[in-house]
Amino acid sequence: MKPKVTAVLACLAIAGTGQVSAQETVADGWDRSVLPIPMTEFSGHVALRTEESQLDFPRQVTAPEGAPNILLIMPDDVGFGAPTAFGGPVPTEAYDRLAEDGLRFTRMHTTALCSPTRSALITGRNHHSNSTGVIMEIATGFPGYNSLMPKENGSIAEILKGNGYNTAWYGKNHNVPDWQSSQAGPFDLWPTGLGFEQFFGFLGGDTSQFTPAIFEGTKPVEPPNTPDYHLDEDMADRAINYIREQNALAPEKPFFVYYAPGTSHAPHHAPQEWIDKFDGQFDMGWDAMREQIHANMIAEGIIPEGTPLTPRPEQLRAWDSLNDQQKELYARMMEVYAGSLAHMDYQINRILDAIEETGEMDNTLVIYLMGDNGASAEGSPDGLLNEMTFFNNIQVPFEDTYARMDELGGPNTFGHFPSAWAHAMNTPFQWTKQIASHFGGTRNGMVISWPAGIEGKGEIRDQFHHVIDIMPTILEATGLPAPQSINGVAQSPIEGTSMMYAFNDADAPSTRRTQYFEMLGHRAIYNDGWVAATTPPEAPWLSVTKPSDVISDWEWELYNVAEDFSQSKNLADEYPEKLEEMQLLFYGEATKYNALPIDNTKVPRLDVSLRPSLTMGRDSFTYYDNMKRIPEGTAPDFKNKSHTITATIEIDDGDNDGMLVTQGGRFGGWALYVLNGKPVYTYNVANLERYNIVGDELAPGKHVIRYEFDYDGGGAGKGGNGKLYVDDTLVAEGRIERTMGYRISLDETFDIGSDAGEPVSEDYHVPFDFPGTLEKVEVKLDLGN
Repeated sequence: MKPKVTAVLACLAIAGTGQVSAQETVADGWDRSVLPIPMTEFSGHVALRTEESQLDFPRQVTAPEGAPNILLIMPDDVGFGAPTAFGGPVPTEAYDRLAEDGLRFTRMHTTALCSPTRSALITGRNHHSNSTGVIMEIATGFPGYNSLMPKENGSIAEILKGNGYNTAWYGKNHNVPDWQSSQAGPFDLWPTGLGFEQFFGFLGGDTSQFTPAIFEGTKPVEPPNTPDYHLDEDMADRAINYIREQNALAPEKPFFVYYAPGTSHAPHHAPQEWIDKFDGQFDMGWDAMREQIHANMIAEGIIPEGTPLTPRPEQLRAWDSLNDQQKELYARMMEVYAGSLAHMDYQINRILDAIEETGEMDNTLVIYLMGDNGASAEGSPDGLLNEMTFFNNIQVPFEDTYARMDELGGPNTFGHFPSAWAHAMNTPFQWTKQIASHFGGTRNGMVISWPAGIEGKGEIRDQFHHVIDIMPTILEATGLPAPQSINGVAQSPIEGTSMMYAFNDADAPSTRRTQYFEMLGHRAIYNDGWVAATTPPEAPWLSVTKPSDVISDWEWELYNVAEDFSQSKNLADEYPEKLEEMQLLFYGEATKYNALPIDNTKVPRLDVSLRPSLTMGRDSFTYYDNMKRIPEGTAPDFKNKSHTITATIEIDDGDNDGMLVTQGGRFGGWALYVLNGKPVYTYNVANLERYNIVGDELAPGKHVIRYEFDYDGGGAGKGGNGKLYVDDTLVAEGRIERTMGYRISLDETFDIGSDAGEPVSEDYHVPFDFPGTLEKVEVKLDLGN
């Protein structure tokens, strides 16, 4: 086992910022103010002959004596009121276990959206300071929004690795710029470029748990094509093996594992037996569930006695107003979500067991932040079979979803629960994910366990904190300074503050006195117990933003959250001077941290042409066989324009079926392939309808297969006419009534010669490698269309 933690605690600078100064670390022989730490000088002696010389190896950098292992956990899209440790309905064995053994923080906050929270978590700087004011897929060319995390904001992994830790990341990334996520790189903003020695996970906003788009390091890898595969189980297996291996090979060397599952984000995927565990448990509906969670929270001391339960917004229907079919479908969707979250947490408990088995649990600091934002209302009032319908503003009739209810949670759906369930999972607060103005979007429960460093067990902490405070907490716990320089780049000040002062002092006043919030135009400012916040002008389950002046047309609210835990009483009319003071403070902080300009547009910003691209300005492309896993941000942009795709092939008189070129998969995309010896073009509109254009059977020999699409124009997502040619002869044509206008997929890719991920058509199975000779695929885009 590693030395006791007292050696680290003895050197901590508890006062002031809670961070250790560089000078205080020199006592152990290392100047940790500059990373990487320079190699120690040669202290031996060199003569003409070896026997007359004295050898001396450079001393290997080590972590401070007794420094703890770090396990940092953050799932996706989990509301404050979902897990049982915070009074919720979803049993979370690992989360509960850590809460019983450590502390529950009830006033922890995120940014209200995925990518921004993730960049803030690993850098200790505000999301706009990280140029990550929104998700990667809607980045814009302003300093706070360009998605290029600056080198002066070094990550916690860079610091820990440079100070003798082993580092690994499992799960969701969503911090690689949209146009840098291909095999052309650059790779400096991938996890392995940010200080993580190992990475196993996915880059985008979400992925199928059954057929995920996985990377190992910077190399794309395909999951096993087996019916029982699930990404959460695979990630946990790998994390367990990593921890065991580190302990076996270097028991004195601490590890840092960042574990970020994406399961509770769409698609809600879980093994069937886990979904079935919750059969009938949500039949009471979201209104009764909110009341039950609220009562549990008060009984368990999670929220103060007398905290009001904020009302359900009028835009969300009362459960009692629904018909029987609606209740049946919506209850099932919540069962799927609960099964997904519980199954994910069960895998984390396996990781905790593995640490326990190594004897390292006492000196392992586990920080489990339950969610990168509040529960997501992006599932629309009726829930979704396929999340990509939301991102492309495609409406799906209730009857279609109800007819496929039994498929929810399985590989044939990319589902999401209704918005009202998200609101319920954010009990007792108003609003949901995306809404940074209210705690329903930003308040996430957190548990911290560190037996060697925390005296209390099962205690609650109510100091106000933010995700940027996690990095400085880790630095203080490990006895490490914030470096002045990393890889020759001077570092910016860390904007978070350590939470360690509260570990063993429940009554300590919060050291975070001010924190701004901004996301998609939604704004708030916290200062000394008060919150001023904009009134959301539209609901987050609407993909189309209402026209408005984001500054002058948005109303503001005022809350005394020191006394009003749930933001239930708007005091704006009673204290107009206080509100004005807080508004001015917000714009001062927004200017300081690059949050300007304020922009509330959403779906239009998904257009890849708005950002730098390897394809920008190009109308001609040539690809060759076995070029796969090219993400949408670096592929030709086929959407909303006429285009031509030409494949030059050669086949024999045997089996010639296989993929020529495809983009997307089961939940939206298109493909040009050979099936039953015939050329086929298929367009899949969000797994709702498919259009097929099929030619005649091909004779053996060399052929040029060309598909031409004549787009109707007139806006995004319109239809057009498709024609299929073989050797310049028209062999088939057909009408495609509508297309996907904003985004084909968040995780499926552009592939040549085979199909990675999931199939566009049910007529073939992946990888569907083309067995003949695929000489090249040429693409021509009509950029004037």
